Amino acid sequence: MVGTVQIVVTIVVTALIAAAMSVTLLKFLERLRRKDAESEAEGILTTARQEASNRLREADLEIKERALAQKTENEKELSKERDELRDRERKLDKRQQSIEQKEDDLRKQERHVEGTQRRLTERLEETNKRSEELDQMVEEQRRKLYEISGMSREVAEAKLLTDLEEELAHETGSIILKHEKRIAETCDLKARDILLTALHRYAAAHTAETTTSTVDIPNDEMKGRIIGREGRNIRSFEKETGVDVIIDDTPGVVIVSGFDPVRREVARMSLTKLIADGRIHPSRIEEVVTETQSEIADVIRKRGEEAAQEVDIHGLNDKVIEMLGRMHFRTSYSQNVLRHSVEVAFITGMLAEMIGLDGQLGRRCGLLHDIGKAADHELEGGHPKIGADLLKRHGECAEVVHAALGHHDDIVTDYPYTMLVATADACSASRPGARRETLERYIKRMEELESIASGFDGVNQAFAIQAGRELRVIVGSRNTDDAKAAKICRGIAKAFEEQLTYPGEIKVTVVREARFTEIAR
Repeated sequence: MVGTVQIVVTIVVTALIAAAMSVTLLKFLERLRRKDAESEAEGILTTARQEASNRLREADLEIKERALAQKTENEKELSKERDELRDRERKLDKRQQSIEQKEDDLRKQERHVEGTQRRLTERLEETNKRSEELDQMVEEQRRKLYEISGMSREVAEAKLLTDLEEELAHETGSIILKHEKRIAETCDLKARDILLTALHRYAAAHTAETTTSTVDIPNDEMKGRIIGREGRNIRSFEKETGVDVIIDDTPGVVIVSGFDPVRREVARMSLTKLIADGRIHPSRIEEVVTETQSEIADVIRKRGEEAAQEVDIHGLNDKVIEMLGRMHFRTSYSQNVLRHSVEVAFITGMLAEMIGLDGQLGRRCGLLHDIGKAADHELEGGHPKIGADLLKRHGECAEVVHAALGHHDDIVTDYPYTMLVATADACSASRPGARRETLERYIKRMEELESIASGFDGVNQAFAIQAGRELRVIVGSRNTDDAKAAKICRGIAKAFEEQLTYPGEIKVTVVREARFTEIAR
């Protein structure tokens, strides 16, 4: 029990000692903490004082630098203003000098003008005196002439005026004839240039076509099937189409003949379909012909619309468009009438624009000038009258109607478009290759040009080019000098003028050629 008490006492004493030591240690640590905080605060204050001092010094330096920069800038501005003031002073000095110089010039000019006026006044007075003297002399001479001739003044004046009038009438007539001749030459040259320019601008393809319709067949056995038993197929076909079918010994071909080009085209297309189908009998023939007629009607309208669109013409009546399409199947001297009308439309429009008229109205007149050819087999009269009546009935203007009526110079031309259409019509019809007969004459004339040139001594070769408007002649350089080449050129041109008839002019060019050939072996 005693031992236990001692242990408890020992523990209590030890605890008290530990508590006392803990309190002492805490006080010591608190004292150390205070010292560290005081030293840290002093360091912070010292650092703050140093930074404040540094910033004050920096601010002083910055203020001084700004003041120095402002001073420098002010000095620059002052210097610039001084320079501007000096420039202004120099300019003012120059202006003042210029004004003073102008004043001096004006004074000199005034003195010169005063002197000139004085001299003019003196000359005018002198001229008036001389004029009076001359009047007196003329009057004296007139009085003497009256005395010598024995005529009064009135009679002399009348005779003088009569003689003067006769002389002026003669001179006026000569001048008028001279100018008329020059104007006619100028108009011919101008018209030729306008025509050539229009034709060169519109380079159309040849429009000559064949007027016969042929249908190819695979073999001669097909001919028998086309004829049919006792000819019933061919008779039915001819009745439905209104054409004649010619079947002869020509191998592989059947010929369709008819005056109406539309019927002939219907027959050609129908026969082609029947041959391809292989079923040839009267009922099938009637069915195919009816179908083809409907297709041809669509083709006719399509051709008419395409032609109107090609020449940029709008607002045409449906009947007129149909007539245009029918012209696709019409030929005139083997020339396709629709293509001819389109060509005439373009040429007429170009000519109208070149002389200051309405090009669109010119194209309209040209496109519709031959519209009567689409119906001349149905109505009485020539195609100009038929076409004019048709166009007038369907609301076309007077210029278009008159162009259709008078493009063959049958009436007096009241509108310039009629003359332009007639000119374009002649150009299109006479263009080389447009019509077969013209093509043959054109080839013959080309051959004549070359043969005439080849007949001259010294000519090696001759070539007609530019549709017969130019001839190139090649002569040898050994036997022909420049003088002889010029003589040959002149002789060929003279021979053309004497022996040939041709439109426009033909340019002859002689080339003196030298050739040298060596062979390397």
